[in-house]
Order: sequence, then C-alpha cells, then structure tokens
Amino acid sequence: MRDVDEKEADSMSMARLNAIAAVTNYRATAPALDFSKTPAREIFGSNVFDDRIMKARLPATAYQALRRTIDRGTKLDVSVATEVAKAMRDWAIEKGATHYAHVFYPLTGLTAEKHDSFLEPDGHGGALAEFSAQQLIQGESDASSFPSGGIRAMFEARGYTAWDVTSPAYILENPNGTTLCIPTVFCSWTGEALDMKTPLLRSMQALNVQAQRLLRLFGRKVKERIVPMVGCEQEYFLVDRNFFFARPDLISAGRTLFGAKPPKGQEMEDQYFGAIPERVLAFMLEVERELYKLGVPIKTRHNEVAPGQYELAPVYENANVAADHQYLTMTVLQRVARRYGMTCLLHEKPFAGINGSGKHLNWSLGTRDFNLLEPGDTPHQNMQFLAVCAAVIRAVDRHASLLRASIAHAGNDHRLGANEAPPAILSIFLGEQLTEVFESIARGSRSRAKAPGVLSVGVDTLPPLPMDSGDRNRTSPFAFTGNKFEFRGLGANQSVAGPLVILNTIVADSLGYIADRLEAAKARTPAELGAATQKVIQQIISRHRRIIFNGDGYTEAWRAEAAKRGLPHARHTAEAIPAAQNKANDEVLTRHDVLSVREFHSRNEIYLEKYIKDIMIEGRLAFEISKTMIFPAAVTYQKLLAETSLALKQMGRKHCTTVLDELCKLVADLQQRNEALRKALEREEHPDMPRHALYCREVIMPAMDAVRVIVDELECIVPDDLWPLPTYQEMLFIK
Repeated sequence: MRDVDEKEADSMSMARLNAIAAVTNYRATAPALDFSKTPAREIFGSNVFDDRIMKARLPATAYQALRRTIDRGTKLDVSVATEVAKAMRDWAIEKGATHYAHVFYPLTGLTAEKHDSFLEPDGHGGALAEFSAQQLIQGESDASSFPSGGIRAMFEARGYTAWDVTSPAYILENPNGTTLCIPTVFCSWTGEALDMKTPLLRSMQALNVQAQRLLRLFGRKVKERIVPMVGCEQEYFLVDRNFFFARPDLISAGRTLFGAKPPKGQEMEDQYFGAIPERVLAFMLEVERELYKLGVPIKTRHNEVAPGQYELAPVYENANVAADHQYLTMTVLQRVARRYGMTCLLHEKPFAGINGSGKHLNWSLGTRDFNLLEPGDTPHQNMQFLAVCAAVIRAVDRHASLLRASIAHAGNDHRLGANEAPPAILSIFLGEQLTEVFESIARGSRSRAKAPGVLSVGVDTLPPLPMDSGDRNRTSPFAFTGNKFEFRGLGANQSVAGPLVILNTIVADSLGYIADRLEAAKARTPAELGAATQKVIQQIISRHRRIIFNGDGYTEAWRAEAAKRGLPHARHTAEAIPAAQNKANDEVLTRHDVLSVREFHSRNEIYLEKYIKDIMIEGRLAFEISKTMIFPAAVTYQKLLAETSLALKQMGRKHCTTVLDELCKLVADLQQRNEALRKALEREEHPDMPRHALYCREVIMPAMDAVRVIVDELECIVPDDLWPLPTYQEMLFIK
C-alpha cells in the first residue's frame, strides 16, 4: 500500500488500515505451553468430578448406588446425594472454587448459569463452606427472560434447575478463580421443559426402552442402559480481532453481509489438510489442553477447505455427555481465540462464495461393550443389525420433515445445498452393498450382493457383513459409514441436542414398531424369528425405499427424482419449521413422552421467532452499513473523480469518464435499493408468525441481497485506501 501524508490520511478509513497494521505486527502474548512438563494423559479429566474421583472420595455403598443410577437409570437416594454433595464440595474447594453454578441449556441455543457462593455466615461473625444435597439436586432461577413459546406468561418467573447425575460436574477455570459447574435440566413450575437437556434425556430413555425390547426378542438381556453414542465434528473460522471489530456485520450478525469475491478464494484447493499456520496451531494446542482438562476427548484437528477455516473432532461418547461437551467446545474455542488476538466465528456462512461450517453428528447405538450398528460375525448378530438399520430407514422416511426442521435456522439456510453441505432434501446413503442386501430382502430372494464378500440374503443363513460396505457420500444428508450414521446437515453454531432429540425419538418409535410385530409373530425358534424378522424388514423396505439414495445429491436430476418419489423439500427455515408441525410428528413425540404437544409447538414458535429476529437484525445492519460507511466512501471517490474530470476539461485535455459514469450509476442504485430495504424493514411485526417468517425470506432477504450486489461492485471500483471495511482477501489470508 502506498505511503500517505497526514492530510490525505484524514480521508482514509483509518479503522481498516489500523486493523491491517495490527494484524501484520501481531506478536503472541500467551506464554508457550510445555507439554513435556505435564503430559496430556495427566491433564485429561483433571477438572472433572468423574468416575475416578467419585470412587476415591465416596463411601463404597454410595459410589455403587451412584453408578447404578448412571448406568441403569435407577432412582438416586437422597442419602447418597448428601455424600456426593460433600465429596463434590471438598474436591471443588481443593481446586480453588469459591462458587458453584447450576449450568443449564435454555432455548436460546446458549448455556446459562447462576453462581452461588459456598460460604454461608455461621452467626458468630465468621462463615462456613456449605453445600447440601438440596443445593446439589435442585436450584431455582428466574425463568421470565428465557424464551418459552407461550408455555408461561412473562410475569410467571419461577423456573427450576435439577441435577443431571449422568453428566459429570466440572471445574471451569478463570484467571481470578474457579467455579464448580453442575450440568442440570431446566423446567417450569408446571414441570414442562424449558431447555434442550430435558427432552434429550427423555428421548434417550425412550430409545433404551425400545432397544431393550428388541434385544430381548433376540435373546439378549442387557443390564446397562442402551444409549446413543455420538461424535460431533466442529468446523469454525478464525479471523484477527482487529478485522472483526472493524466489521459491524461480524460483530452483530456473525457473518459478513458485504464482501466482493477476492482474486483468490479456495479454488486452488491448497488449504484442505495443509500445514497449520503457527499462530493457529498454538491456539489449537491450548484449546485441546483446556478441553482435555474438562474431559472432552478431542482426537482430530486440521485445516478445512476454505481459507481461514479449521476443524476439530472428538471420539464417541454418551449422547448426553457429548451434547454438554459440545457446548463446552464452542465456549473454549471462543475464549482461547481471544488470547491469541483472534475471534472464532461459528456462523454457518461467515463468508459468501467459500465453504461454510457444519457440525456433523455421528450417531450409533449400544453400550460400552457393543454397537448395534456394527455388522456381526454370526447370522444372529447380522439379523439384529439389519433390523436396527431398517428401523433407522423407516424413522427417517416417516419423519423427514421433523428431522429437517431440527437443523433449520437462518445461518444454515446459507449453507445447505452448497458444495460443502448436503441438500435440504432428506435421504439416506447406504452404499451399494448394503442397499443390495436390503433390496434382496425386499424381493424375497437369496441372491448375493454385487460386490464380493457381502452376505447371502436368506432366512436361516446370514454370513458376516463387511465393515465398510461402500465409499462415503459427502452429498448425503444422512449416510451409513460402516458402524454409524452420519447426519451431515447440522449447522456449526447450533446445539446438537435438538437434532439428537428428534433422531433418538423417531428411531425409538421404529424399534418399537419392529418389536411389536416380532412379539405378535410369537416366534419360538431361531428359524421362526429369522422368518419374522425378514418379513418386517421386507415390509419396511418396500414402503420406505424411496428415502434411500446413493447418488449425487447436488444435481437437478436428484431434485426432480426426489419430487417424483414424494420426498419433502423444505428449502429454508420459513418452510421447514411450519411443515414439521403435523399430526404424525405430534404423535411420535407424545407417544414416547419426549415432548408434549404444547412443548413441541412452543419450540416451533421460539425457533421461528428467532429466525425472524436474525433476519431483521441483518436487514437493519445492512441498511446502516451501506448508508453510513459504504455510501460516504463512494461519494468521496465520486467527488475526486468529478473534480479531476472538471480540471482536465478546463485544461482542454481529453479524458475518459467511464469510471465516473459507472460510479454515478452505482451510487444512484445504492440509494434506491437502500430505500427499498428501509421500507421492507418497516414491517417489524406480524401477528401470524409463519407469514412474517416468509415475509422475511421473500421480501427482506432479497432487498438485502440487492443492496449487497451494488456494494460488492463498489468495492471493486472505490480505491483501496477509501474502502472502509476489511476485505475478504485481508480477513482470510492475513494471519
């Protein structure tokens, strides 16, 4: 960039220039971590009140009772809670904690916490450290300011938190001290769920009940609860904080509302799995260290496809613990980024024209000892495996609208269907081999699958299935990948609990459907059980094979084929959420006591209202930025060109006004389009929320996009030293 004098600098965007200078001169302030002094294996779980701590600190009888509650779901005695509270308090105080907090997960999509001190006056001028069973088990929080979707009136403030014994308490460190954090559910005075965790626990309970029924029919009794096991990949962007604070859209919306395509984006394909920049790697190492302390089993880190984009992934855990760990992961990513002078962007599409960020949900079902989605070595095990797979196929087809709505929000609308994300049409990828197995069952034949080594389909002989029955399909929203299903549609910024609730519930319902039919068959021998199982799988595949698709989900041909098959296609949130509110979805959630009709409808209202608010905020931001930052920069350049043109004309010199003419037209168009956006935004409220959401999608967003087109064209014309916003090239490539 050319040198400028003091007078000329007054006309330039100093915020942007200062940001660039600060980034290029950045030096790390955080001290280097020495992993040789404290190996990762010693750090892992050091701030978690986990099984090791409980076993060491609790009386044997209390520990065994607590394990029965965690492993089998038995009720916890208050006397045991007293022992746990005492041990937890002493452990936390030894760790430097002065306060404890019931951490809960309201329908804002964020965590919430209320801190209380351990200290209580002793009546003699001193204080004692107290923490009773009652304080551990239950807390009370003001619920009036959390979204409830009409479950309670604004003046009804009482809300309760209750200890979730199945998710371990942990210590959260702060430079000035530590806090004991206790994962809890959050419900209203009437007992209705106001959070993400309560229905998740209910759905896991329903899944266990139905899975146990099915296993008993196959002659298998399991003492432990059968739980969904989950691994959640997390994609994110990093930008320097100087750039972040020079972009009002990033501050308030989490994404750039304007930004011309840079000369180089991701087309060189040199970012994916490339060498991690030193500053970013230092950040990643500290993130992992902090997450290890909290017991989060981070396994993988790497560069993602887009410049400035990265990913981390943990190994599998109990779904409830995994959901809690996902909240912690997002929190730690954002906290640690600040220490390295960066901001972690979790929005699904912070930059247009390059890959966005998702959160792939890898889901399986079983215990610590076995996986029900693992093909086995015996015919009996494979029959079980195929029955569970068939249950998933039925579940996704019957309740595709519900599963689609679980990933519907404003940020994800920018991502679904693009090159880094699956389409909004729900389908299942099984791979060629497993598809042929199910098709053979549907035909009632004993033919072999096309690929070698795959089982011969029959009633009495089910040879082993291969572990990897096909390649992965990155365009599939819901793919079988060997011993798990990967739900790829989740957005990077959302809680995994919501999609988990739906997935657990609909699979539980289909497992129950299969169990009902096998019980009715009254099979007494393995051959009879095999025949009954084949019959029910045959019926499921015949009715629900339309959901199976192994091809390219990005093509127009698939969209046409999906429509021909009758698969629902909710293109965006304003369509997806209302479409999910139907009788079949009401019934599946109530039948398994996961969500009442009132709870379910209230959530739909909350999510639709949030969508409206997100779009309205973005619209107001776009109007403000274009009027107060872009327009002045364009007019300043317009004035410079006009003065130059006039001076040349007065000198009798020939000159070209092409750029000035183009600029004048763009400035005029910007004013007109900004005015159209202002008028669109005047409609702040509408009594019919679904209609208001559609208005946001069909009127406000196109008005915003129209403004963006002009602004991005102006960015390519207005001189670099006059442009007020950090550009894509700067934010994505200057580290």
